[in-house]
Amino acid sequence: MTFEKFVFYVFAAILVFAATMVITRRNPVHSALFLVLAFFSSAGIWLLAEAEFLAIVLILVYVGAVMVLFLFVVMMLDIDLATLKAGFIKHMPVGVLVALVMAIEMFMVVGPANFGLEKVPAPAAQGAGYNNTEELGSVLYTVYMYPFEIAAVILLVGIIAAIGLTMRKRPETKFQDPSVQVRVKKADRLRVIKMDAED
Repeated sequence: MTFEKFVFYVFAAILVFAATMVITRRNPVHSALFLVLAFFSSAGIWLLAEAEFLAIVLILVYVGAVMVLFLFVVMMLDIDLATLKAGFIKHMPVGVLVALVMAIEMFMVVGPANFGLEKVPAPAAQGAGYNNTEELGSVLYTVYMYPFEIAAVILLVGIIAAIGLTMRKRPETKFQDPSVQVRVKKADRLRVIKMDAED
């Protein structure tokens, strides 16, 4: 086994472990932290595939920004974990069935019959002056222009939905209404009391 394959299997094992922890942890903050570990492992695998730009974007954008948004939403929503766990056992058969179907589909796509170095040979090594960021940008903004824009709109809708969920009104929340403050009258706020002088 070559060193490159050994590193790939190490990253792959860490990725599978982290992904399993994401869906099995009871604390959503712990799940988010394991998701960070999964992102780092995926970035390592992309570095092995000579996709340096995608690996850096995965760390900077997803780990640095999206995970902060995830934690912000999780903490601001004040999720009732007891309610979420109540229907876990009831829906487990459907979840296991969906997981099996997804596993079979992935095996059909990346199984030994359709995937491997015999079916898909490794790409030729590029020279020192090759810039995969430029190649990715030229394809992304020409061939995949419309899917790229649609993905941007979907992300915008997701951000607006997250803000809308966190901005719900609570009865115990105190807030100020500037329009009411501007219309206030002196008689409503000031009361003059006359009293005898004391020694």
